[in-house]
Formats: sequence, structure tokens, C-alpha cells
Amino acid sequence: MRIRAAATSGIFVSVSLAAFSFFVGSGLRAQQPSLTPQKHLTVMGCIDVPAGQARPEFGCFNIATEKALQFPATNLYWHLRTFPNRSAAEAAKSPTGMVVEEDGRVWQSEFGGRDLALHGGQPVAVIGPLQLPAAKSYTAVLSYAVLRPGDRSMVHTHAGPEAWYMLAGEQCLETPAGTRKAKAGETMAVAPNLPKELAITGAAQRKSLVLVIYDSSQPQAIPSDWKPLGGCTSQSRPHALP
Repeated sequence: MRIRAAATSGIFVSVSLAAFSFFVGSGLRAQQPSLTPQKHLTVMGCIDVPAGQARPEFGCFNIATEKALQFPATNLYWHLRTFPNRSAAEAAKSPTGMVVEEDGRVWQSEFGGRDLALHGGQPVAVIGPLQLPAAKSYTAVLSYAVLRPGDRSMVHTHAGPEAWYMLAGEQCLETPAGTRKAKAGETMAVAPNLPKELAITGAAQRKSLVLVIYDSSQPQAIPSDWKPLGGCTSQSRPHALP
């Protein structure tokens, strides 16, 4: 079964994302369409925005979901390409692929081996290998995130790998294994079930495409009680944006 609109995906698959909010500063506030540069988000999870509803200026937004996926191997790669228009991307897409329009471009995502044969489009990145947990089927959620220096994620884990393609800005990921950074044009991937905190560093807005592929029988993500050492957040001082 394939679902184009991300109507039920998010940090907890079994709970309506309409109930989720962003933590702003030290207090809990409802998600707002726009926030001043002096206030910084602690993102609870990527959210669904109903069709016709204005999307907040900052946050992480689910833009495509594919369910009941089957893969022949537990290590796969995310092949990211751009096309001149959506119809061309849809015509070249496989049954497990995704096509989205974001950041002024048409993106096609395909999943498979590093040497996966693809047709048409302009190659952008091959991200992986992504280590899948053993499962009968998988769900893939593609999201688009726009965050500011000083914004960060809650500490959490995913029941599958998570990967990023950076469109703008800089991010820093802290896990028990240490810290890693990525900037515009670069990629990052992390293994399943690994506690992590993501912080936006540098002095510019960070934009990225974010992919999570997880065991369909499990929640996509859960909060973690792991305590980061602050290797990223110490670098993510707030900056006023022009």
C-alpha cells in the first residue's frame, strides 16, 4: 500500500499529530505560524500540515509517506535526484519511490543498492548505507525542515535509520558515539535505535530533507532519557537572522 500525502506519519504513528506542539524556550506553547528570532524551538517531532492550511515558518514537516515497503537487503541507499517537472519524476519513479516538490525543486527519492539503475533526472546525492532493522515491512517518511541557529530536537530514538540531505545552513548531531556536523550540500545518516540530539549551528537558517525508514510494526520514534554531553548545543548560540 502506498500513501502519498503524509496524513498519519510522525513521531508516534498511533497518536494524532494534531496534539503535538513545539517547546519554545522553557515553556510549552502551541505551534505558531511565525516566531521571532529571539525564541528558539525544541522540536518534538515532524508534523503533518493538512492540505489548505498554512505551514508554520519554522519546524519539521512530513511531505511524503510510503507504507508496507519490502526491501531485499537490510542495507540500502537513498538515491536523491531532481527533475524539471513533477510529471517527468512520476514517470521515472519505481513503485517504492517518492516524488515531492519542495524548496523550488522537484525531488525523486529511490531506495536500493548503491549501484541501483535509475533513469532520467539529475543525480544529487547517494546517502547510506542505511542499516534497516529486521522487519516484515517498513514505513518511509520524508520530511522537510526549516530551523534557525539555536533550535534543536528533543533527545529521541528512531526504530530505523535516519538520514539528511542539507539544503542550507549547518547542523550538529550528538549521539553516545560523539558529534557530527553537516552543512549545505552534505549528507548525514545514523543507525536505528541510537539516542540523539540534533542542534542547528552556524549563523544561517538550516533547511534539509529528512528521511526515516522504520519497522512498520513499531513506533517511528520515542523520547529517550539519554543525557547528551552538550557537544553540539554549546556551539548553537542564538543568532538574529537578517
